[in-house]
Amino acid sequence: QVQLVESGGGLVQPGGSLRLSCVGSGSIFSIIAMGWYRQAPGKQRELVALIATGGGTRYADSVKGRFAISRDNAKNTVSLQMNNLKPEDTAVYYCNADIQYNHYGEIGNYWGQGTQVTVSS
Repeated sequence: QVQLVESGGGLVQPGGSLRLSCVGSGSIFSIIAMGWYRQAPGKQRELVALIATGGGTRYADSVKGRFAISRDNAKNTVSLQMNNLKPEDTAVYYCNADIQYNHYGEIGNYWGQGTQVTVSS
C-alpha cells in the first residue's frame, strides 16, 4: 500500500508565499515522476509542475517564474515553493506520483488527498 500525504496549504494574501510538501510512504521501491496538480471550484484539475527522477522539470505557463518544484529522493518527498501568489492560484493542490511498488517493476499512479490553498486579501 502506497500513500501520499500533503501539507503546507493555507490562507495567504496576494503576493505572499507558501511551501507545499508531499511525502510518500508504504511499499515504495522507487519513485519515477512526481508532480503537483490543482483544481479550482468549477474547473478541471490541471497540471502545475512536474519533476522527473533526474531532476528535469515542467511548469504550467501560469506559474512559470513564480513556483519551483523540488524533490528529495532519499526521503520520498516533493515540494512546491509558491511565490508571488495570486487570487487565481486559489485551488485544492494535489500531489501525484508514478511509483514502482514491487520488485517486479510494476508501477502505479498515486494521488494525495489534497491541500487547500486560498489567496485572498
